[in-house]
Amino acid sequence: MEARATERKSLNAAEMGVIAHLYRGEVYRSTIWRTRLDTTTNWSVVTLGVALSIAYSSPQASPLPLILVGILIIFFLMLEARRYRYFNVWRARCRWMELHFMAPMLKEGDLHLEEHWQDRLAQDYLHPRYHVSMWTAIGRRIRRNYFWILLIQTAAYLGKLMVHPTPISSAMELVSRAAVGPIPGWFILFLGGTYCLSWGLIALWSERSDAGRAKKRRDPLGMG
Repeated sequence: MEARATERKSLNAAEMGVIAHLYRGEVYRSTIWRTRLDTTTNWSVVTLGVALSIAYSSPQASPLPLILVGILIIFFLMLEARRYRYFNVWRARCRWMELHFMAPMLKEGDLHLEEHWQDRLAQDYLHPRYHVSMWTAIGRRIRRNYFWILLIQTAAYLGKLMVHPTPISSAMELVSRAAVGPIPGWFILFLGGTYCLSWGLIALWSERSDAGRAKKRRDPLGMG
């Protein structure tokens, strides 16, 4: 009861100025981390482009670079998902202040501190944590960018097998061309299918998870 009695109903000009500067700082941090997301995506695109150039440089060139580049794409995807989790923290704080500080101040002139939105923001600063899991971050990055990168990689690999050095005449020929040294072609194609299917399932699970969390969320635009 004593805590309720001393509960604050308004902020003075100095405190509102501090929150405004805090908002600017969070926007700056989210912008920096958003740029880092673009960087890892660019790395994936560039390495895939290099692999395409090598594999299609001549009909006799090996399709192996299109397989090996998948390892780099996975590495960049993991790195980007980790960066996204950081970015999502700053983005969520900015959106929270826009929703509960900026918008009510502009629309009503009342910050509605009785709703305790400021307490949730304070707790996020006192006990910082990621707002989304690593798997959710991976799924979101696949849906936003990496679906197309993986699609191009897969199409380019299958296209290379089908047209070089000459167009294939049967499915068995496709399987034989996919062989890498002592590793049979059917096994390489199986790994490739598993590779693509795994990322697709993660993206689908992430989308459904986001939709489920949005339905359960009390706040119209909550953190995360």
